[in-house]
Amino acid sequence: MLSFFWLRCLLKMVKGNVVVPEDILSFCCNGLQGSTSPPCTQDAGEQQEEAAGAMGGHNPTEVQMSQLVLPCHSNQRGELSAGQLLKWIDTAACLSAERHAGCPCVTASMDDIYFEHTISVGQVVNIKAKVNRAFNSSMEVGIQVSYEDLCSGKHCSICKAYATFVAQGPLGTKVKLKPLTPQTEEEKIEHSIAAERRRMRLVHKDTIKDLLTRSTSNTEMETRDGSVVVPAEKTRVESVELVLPPHANHQGNTFGGQIMAWMENVATIAASRLCHAHPTLRAIEMFHFRGPSQVGDRLVLKAIVNNAFKNSMEVGVCTEAYDQEMSVSRRHINSAFMTFVVLDEEGRPRTLPMVVPQPGDGERRYREASARKKIRLDRKYVVSCKQTEVPLSVPWDQSNKVYLSYNNVSALKTLVAKANWVLAREKEKVQIYTLEEDKFLSFRIEMSVHISASQAFSLLSDLRRRHEWDSHYESAELVQQVDEDDAIYHVLSQTLSCENKPQDFVILASRRKPCSRGDPYVVAFRSVTLPTHPPSTNYTRGETLCSGFCVWPQSEEMSKVAYYNQATPGYLNYVTTNVVGLSSNFCATFEACEKFLLKNKDDLIARLQDL
Repeated sequence: MLSFFWLRCLLKMVKGNVVVPEDILSFCCNGLQGSTSPPCTQDAGEQQEEAAGAMGGHNPTEVQMSQLVLPCHSNQRGELSAGQLLKWIDTAACLSAERHAGCPCVTASMDDIYFEHTISVGQVVNIKAKVNRAFNSSMEVGIQVSYEDLCSGKHCSICKAYATFVAQGPLGTKVKLKPLTPQTEEEKIEHSIAAERRRMRLVHKDTIKDLLTRSTSNTEMETRDGSVVVPAEKTRVESVELVLPPHANHQGNTFGGQIMAWMENVATIAASRLCHAHPTLRAIEMFHFRGPSQVGDRLVLKAIVNNAFKNSMEVGVCTEAYDQEMSVSRRHINSAFMTFVVLDEEGRPRTLPMVVPQPGDGERRYREASARKKIRLDRKYVVSCKQTEVPLSVPWDQSNKVYLSYNNVSALKTLVAKANWVLAREKEKVQIYTLEEDKFLSFRIEMSVHISASQAFSLLSDLRRRHEWDSHYESAELVQQVDEDDAIYHVLSQTLSCENKPQDFVILASRRKPCSRGDPYVVAFRSVTLPTHPPSTNYTRGETLCSGFCVWPQSEEMSKVAYYNQATPGYLNYVTTNVVGLSSNFCATFEACEKFLLKNKDDLIARLQDL
């Protein structure tokens, strides 16, 4: 790895001993270099605090809550009850949402939560919540939870959560929210990626359905030597709660945190009936509030173990409501899936009994639990590929397509939102910026083009046309049109690798139109692997993790087009050579891109009018 001392020296060079490899892939393919360097990452602690301090200002929506864990908050193990923690999380998030909205807000959903540690009696829970982004009448609130040991001074992260709140006016009418202007680098990143998380929420249910339709309809029972077998029906729990004034929020509706706490309670009972021990909650998959309930309602909470794997089990839990007169049928209020483990005295997960599902709905829930577990494992693998010891390319399939697309776009948006970009070179209309961060050098190249942003977006999205302006591309074959926004290409390059063979790439291209005014059009690229396109002996397989285009409209007929990339170690000499002016390859390629856009914009307009 090239040290930053030498890298800075290279950036300041005006002449000398850097060899410019003319056959290296152009800037639009790097990031298509064959390297296993991790992406640019942001530490959740020190770097964010430093960025906030450097940028100045306090987020007016931020709410901080500290709670001392007392025995009345604990479970049978002397640890903070997860239900109580959910109450505190929901309270802090609601206060933050109402600070921004200036009116009452209700919980619409709570994204997946993964609990990293348990909290003991006597420790302090610190919760920080602030609005990441306001949409029309809904907003995303980010929550960070940590614990503090007052005796040792130790601090540790517990979980990170994202909640969606809806602002409500008189008689439950929706309120249009004012936009939120992020100030710090951290806030800009969260603001940008919030739109991508919102997209994932909207397609989450369809993702599960699609995965199930592609899986076998037969229930495949797991085999485990010497394991106890328990019928799923023996774990079923049903409980009724009467909503009293202490359970309501300031609007008279049942407090969302209270409902989540009741759901966690019945889920824990169901899990205990399977393992005959005290289980530990490890993860919750999205609470989704489908409707309100009020004081006087009866809430029926149901839970059952859907599936038990070797060291974990999934419990499905739902909430229904009815009023005193039973004038209408039960209303579905909420549902969630919770993952539990049972820990031994050394904190290691114990082997669990097997579950036999009931025919019909039980088998369906059993298969769905397996599908959700596969999605969770695939997500963890995608995240793990930020480490240097694993390949940059990850397998693409139906189970991880939504999260992989999200990861692809989010990585690029994170890079775009970074602060401290420095103008390193300017040649006519083309500007080259660099960003030195930790072990990575990132760069962006931008220029204004006389074309509408939507036209530039359409033309740059199709990799099959890249060879028309990028001489380093030989061809790009569309392998699979995943959906309207995502496509997978097999790219062939004329560039020779160090093995003296041409390179090829399998690239996921993810397109995003602006979510609201001020957002750019985005085209993000990252490498994936497909069984149909394994590495060939005729080519050197290259990889990329974070690169792509952002297009901002400047007027109806003018756009700013920018290309972003994180330079891999093997690419640093090429980047610095272009930055210090010893080569004009970057500028020439971007100028060719401009000519391509101007040449084809009229044809694009004609084709769109014919549709």
